[in-house]
Amino acid sequence: MKLAYPRRQRQLETLVKKFGLSLEAPIKWELLDLALTHPSVSDSENYEQLEFVGDAVVRLVAAVVLWENYPDFPVGDFAAIRSVLVSDRILAKLAKEYGLQLYLLVAGSASGDRMGQQSRLADAFEAVLGALYLSTNNLDLIRPWLDDHFRRLAAEIRRDPARLNYKAALQEWTQAQFKVLPEYRVVEISSPSHNQERFIAEVWLHEDKLGQGKGRSIKAAEQAAAKVAFLSIEHPQKP
Repeated sequence: MKLAYPRRQRQLETLVKKFGLSLEAPIKWELLDLALTHPSVSDSENYEQLEFVGDAVVRLVAAVVLWENYPDFPVGDFAAIRSVLVSDRILAKLAKEYGLQLYLLVAGSASGDRMGQQSRLADAFEAVLGALYLSTNNLDLIRPWLDDHFRRLAAEIRRDPARLNYKAALQEWTQAQFKVLPEYRVVEISSPSHNQERFIAEVWLHEDKLGQGKGRSIKAAEQAAAKVAFLSIEHPQKP
């Protein structure tokens, strides 16, 4: 059923065409409208619940795309690549490619908050995915246009392993399991020399050391430690 406001209906139809979808597709327009309504507009009728659904949807699409295209990849690499694909930075970038900011209803001081724009766009993008999923209760309105983006981005990340984000993957796991963040400790700094891994970092959870890694920078060492920790979680050593 179309919206009662023709102008808004036309706006949403323009967005749907950008996705490459037919206007005859079984889209629930009221959900799509809600997905593009910021909480500053309404405390009760906004995109927050759809964003919750869309968060699960985007992770599922990313996981399926990786599984289909890289069947021999270890699970740890899947998680590290997926954490980049579903990051606010990437989702906001995709939202801008489709001009989502043109259709997002924002009110009050939030409309002038440039610092929060990335978060708003990422949230709205997830909410749109949630609305499209709930329109059909499957991924038929999503995968035809989102898969290409994720395939391209995954290939770029594979070519540049430094973009793999094991820290985000580990943080996601610790938050889900224990509602806490891992702690990183730089335990050694060697004298600088050419091509030397200068830093050693450890990652701890409560009083347990999960992993240790080396790197030329603190960030690189922390990523290396997170990789060791995450892979040990995925494939624990047998006693």
